[in-house]
Amino acid sequence: MSIALSLGNNLTTGGIFKPTAVNNTSVNNVTDFAGIAGGGTLELLSTQTASASASISFTSGIDSTYDEYIFKYINIHPSTASYFTFQGSTNGGSSYGVTITSTLFDAYHFESGSAQDLRYLTGGDLAQSTSFQPLTSVTPNTDNDGSYSGTLHLFNPSSTTYVKHFLSNLNVMTDNPASDNSYLSGYFNTTSAINAIQFKFASGNIDDGIIKMYGLVKS
Repeated sequence: MSIALSLGNNLTTGGIFKPTAVNNTSVNNVTDFAGIAGGGTLELLSTQTASASASISFTSGIDSTYDEYIFKYINIHPSTASYFTFQGSTNGGSSYGVTITSTLFDAYHFESGSAQDLRYLTGGDLAQSTSFQPLTSVTPNTDNDGSYSGTLHLFNPSSTTYVKHFLSNLNVMTDNPASDNSYLSGYFNTTSAINAIQFKFASGNIDDGIIKMYGLVKS
């Protein structure tokens, strides 16, 4: 109530807040910006950094606390020219191989400007497969400045009623060289809870890079 009165007293006749409307006193009394904004916020749950790593796994923190989990992979550098992939687990990471159905397309543009296209990638989709899901099906550039960066959204992984949908958007510097933006969507075809996620290359190590896991606070 006191915050509302303070803001009201600092409102001009033109409907514009004066600079004194928001100050240390008023901000210190705010306990939930997300609630005031009417939407959820992202909570950083885990950060993992690769260093010649065979894989990166998130085996804790994926539960019913959040309806959506977001993974951000930042400058993932491969040791060899291979696809970056992921899979889920229903047993806390003891094994990975949940049945997936998915679809993948991309848009690319060569550095030289000599070629560009928008296309469906049949080499990256899965149909009721327990294989690791490629996040892109183009060959990456393994030069020192080459890497992957992108985001994976996993929806309601703890549901025991519905399949588990996911969406990914990833950009990679390819070996042409070119910028390639891949769009992936699909679902884990299981009504068991997904409680672990693993990322790895189809072959070779993750030389360098960071993966962060966030939970979207329920609004």
